Amino acid sequence: MTDTTLFDLLERLSSLTRIWFRQHPLLAELQPIQLSALMYLARCNHYSNTPLGVTDYLGLTKGTVSQSLKALEGKGLIIKTQDARDKRSVHLALTDPAWALLQALLPPDFLAAGEARLGAQAGQLKNLLTDLLREIQRDTDVPGFGLCGSCRFHQKVDGQPFCGLTQEPLQPSDAKLICREHQPPEAA
Repeated sequence: MTDTTLFDLLERLSSLTRIWFRQHPLLAELQPIQLSALMYLARCNHYSNTPLGVTDYLGLTKGTVSQSLKALEGKGLIIKTQDARDKRSVHLALTDPAWALLQALLPPDFLAAGEARLGAQAGQLKNLLTDLLREIQRDTDVPGFGLCGSCRFHQKVDGQPFCGLTQEPLQPSDAKLICREHQPPEAA
């Protein structure tokens, strides 16, 4: 029989996270997909904060994501703004109440406590899980959605961050945000 230990561990951690979110009093009004969309929008850059970016990241249908985004907008948790260059495109931004909600929720208490008890091993675990994710993404040819600063297109021009793909200057804070165009350096 194939060893399923890693799968079992990841599935159990996912289950604990879902249970924790489902039982959290601040989330009584939110569906899991809505929370996932908020978490993504809190971490993505201005190239990725679109309905299509949310759809691709979550791996769901456009219709499902569209309804979830409408619900979040109705609850005052996101706002939509038209793209300045492409009037057909919209960008999504979290409102102050959404930021406050995520600040109160993340990371989940049980996970933060477990990570603290691991001490230095927590860093090793993060590195190993990052490597595992990269290997899975490489083998399955799914969008990377990696951090801007680790992308092969992330450059410095005149000492400032710059995107080699879009040929646009970046903010220093962009390096820590998720980008849907991310490509790992080894893909160069």
